[in-house]
Amino acid sequence: MSIQSLSKAGRSELFFQGVLYLSACFLVVLVFAIFLSLLVHSIPSINEFGVGFLFGKIWDPVFGLFGALPFLVGTLLTSFLALLISIPFSLSISIFLGEYFTEGTFSSVLKSAIEILAGIPSIIYGFWGLFVLVPLIRSLQIKLGIMPYGVGIFTASLILFIMIIPYSASIGREVVQLVPSEFKEAAFSLGATRFEVIRKVILPYARSGILAGILLALGRALGETMAVTMVIGNVNVIPDSIFSPANTMASVIANEFAEAMENLHLSSLVQIGLLLFVVTMIVNIIGRHIVKKMSVES
Repeated sequence: MSIQSLSKAGRSELFFQGVLYLSACFLVVLVFAIFLSLLVHSIPSINEFGVGFLFGKIWDPVFGLFGALPFLVGTLLTSFLALLISIPFSLSISIFLGEYFTEGTFSSVLKSAIEILAGIPSIIYGFWGLFVLVPLIRSLQIKLGIMPYGVGIFTASLILFIMIIPYSASIGREVVQLVPSEFKEAAFSLGATRFEVIRKVILPYARSGILAGILLALGRALGETMAVTMVIGNVNVIPDSIFSPANTMASVIANEFAEAMENLHLSSLVQIGLLLFVVTMIVNIIGRHIVKKMSVES
């Protein structure tokens, strides 16, 4: 059948499908191009250090020694600690807005506040953390008898926790609202309380969507740069506690890329970016598998 013989609606649908196909192909090519460019510029560092780059504990541009382990540990610690802190808050906000206050002035104000938090530039979070949060953490460390750095893993995690709440809370609220009312009404008719309906009906039904929002928040935390750079301390060592200063993969690139003069130093920074890309991709793949498995079970 030729294109001329198709109706106007048929041609429009064919054109729309073609646009969708080209867009999907473009995204795949773009991801592959980013990975390939990072890999090519990382070749000098890969040839010099090999697999040892991943497990090296020393990062010293003066002597040409580069190891990514301190930054990998710092990135994972800050991201997962922030995620752990944010889960109770994001889940509470999701249930509160999705089940209790779906409409009304208070609901609108809270939704607007969440949207504003998601739109604030990370540099603003960094300034707020530097001038407000760091002195508070320093006072806490003095009371606990810990070296009062103020900056460190814990401070960066608190900043990230505030930054990622809007992502997980917004998606969680939407999936909670998608729970069919028939399910909830059936549970109420059997004598279930509001708490039991939430625990045994809403959360099991919406768990895959809630988990997807949590994983989206984790991806946001893994790649955050400026806010973390300003409050983490920027020390190129493996942290010995959550209060110790450290560095992340994104923050070390932000701090040193403009000053990297040697080709090996520059290539090592690009390889750090490649490692961050791979870690994010692995987390997303694992997350999609978990979400898919939970969707099937539910």
